Amino acid sequence: MHERVAVLSDIHGVLPALEAVLAEPDVQAADRLVVTGDIAAGPQPGEVLDLLRAQGGKVLWLSGNADRELVEYRRGERTGIPDPIAPLAAEALTGDQVEFLAALPGSLTLQVRGLGEVLFCHATPRDDEEVVLVDSRSARWAEVLTGLAPGIGTVVCGHTHMPYIRLTHGRLVVNPGSVGMPYGRPGAHWCLLGPGTDLRVTPYDVDAAVARLTAECGFPGIAEWADHFLNARATDTEALELFGHRDGRGEARRVSRSAIFEETPSWP
Repeated sequence: MHERVAVLSDIHGVLPALEAVLAEPDVQAADRLVVTGDIAAGPQPGEVLDLLRAQGGKVLWLSGNADRELVEYRRGERTGIPDPIAPLAAEALTGDQVEFLAALPGSLTLQVRGLGEVLFCHATPRDDEEVVLVDSRSARWAEVLTGLAPGIGTVVCGHTHMPYIRLTHGRLVVNPGSVGMPYGRPGAHWCLLGPGTDLRVTPYDVDAAVARLTAECGFPGIAEWADHFLNARATDTEALELFGHRDGRGEARRVSRSAIFEETPSWP
């Protein structure tokens, strides 16, 4: 039984944001640190992996759809990735880092004080890029939670970069938001579990981080990319409107991170 578990999701290769969260006293004091996927697809992929791996056995890792895409790209199993920064991230990884990502599981369960058995995944328990949102219909939640063991009372997921807590069909669903690419408001978002659920946001010097990424990453347009995502120029309303098509409420539509980048009004 774990007393405190810190959950970090969707870091997306943004090292300054990860550094800020790891410096949090409650993260340092946590029994475990669960990383729920989409770890490396961004401007500093290798550096993010190295820093997390340096934390040792305290970190429990899950794969996200973006991590899977990096592996598939490097292995020649796909010729492109919807997110335009991802091919650069894939090429920046060492062979060892690619194999490390390839070996990550899709879900895990832990016993957490006050919450009982908690299932951690990236998007949903059954799929690494399926979309459910805070305002998804009850029937949609019933669909994606079908088949879970009766003892699982809490499900922790990421993928959509927006933090929320929702009770649905007797289970608590927690999304910590995104460490590196938040939608709605800036800061590095994460959560602390045990005995309750505490959504957190760690402020950090975004201007300095944008300058650092611009200096250290060779992606064309990195200054605009970093300004857009680190400053959360995409509002939560805009992100919900774009992602909403993928939770079954309307015509199916694939939405990538590049779509958020390109379609929000703040992008020139």
